[in-house]
Amino acid sequence: MVFKEESASFAVGHMALAYLLGKSSAKLLKVNLNIPLILVLSILPDADILLGISELHRGPTHSLISALIVFIPFFALYRRKALPYFLALISHSLISDFLIGGQIMLFWPLTSNFFRLPIYINIWSIVNITLEWTLFAVSTIVMFKTGDLSLFFHNKKSNLLLAIPIGTVLLPTFVSYPLQVPLLLMPPHLFYLVLFSISVLTVIAGFIRKGGSSAEHVVSEGFASKQNLVPINPYMRSQ
Repeated sequence: MVFKEESASFAVGHMALAYLLGKSSAKLLKVNLNIPLILVLSILPDADILLGISELHRGPTHSLISALIVFIPFFALYRRKALPYFLALISHSLISDFLIGGQIMLFWPLTSNFFRLPIYINIWSIVNITLEWTLFAVSTIVMFKTGDLSLFFHNKKSNLLLAIPIGTVLLPTFVSYPLQVPLLLMPPHLFYLVLFSISVLTVIAGFIRKGGSSAEHVVSEGFASKQNLVPINPYMRSQ
């Protein structure tokens, strides 16, 4: 159980919180929001697990200093437009993991010490499950009311980014044994898995249709050009 408390992370809470922070900050700053990118950034700090270094989980990849260094060029290029994405990234460490689940190497590389609150919420507790369900419900309602939910069904190339959470945190949740999340959190994970899968497949289907129509157009043009060729009469040459 200690391992789960220290290294497990529930994608639902991270993505829902990042969306709410990104959406609210983008509205205040009056900038457009790339929702798939926001969702990917919300789980990016857990790359340490994906790289097979779970013993350093909540280490350098969860550092606020590391996040700031990574975002310096983006702030230089995009200025205030980069802020919602920065908030989505640091929400993983500063809000979610710092309050829930334990110690974080918050200020690496300035220090390798792990920081935690004197009292924190156990990641497998009913309190955390309730918080994650609340974040999921609120974010889904906001997505529905603002029309953001419909964007997942559009043929937009940026939706291909959703393949990252599908393959790294959502699909493994259902194929691993024992389960990596409490049973009570399976429904929202399943919702995200289905929604993101539909979104990615919609874009792939668009590519296939476009490729098919392009090939058909090339064939039809070639056929038309053949019909427009004027046959040469050999008797006209001799004359």
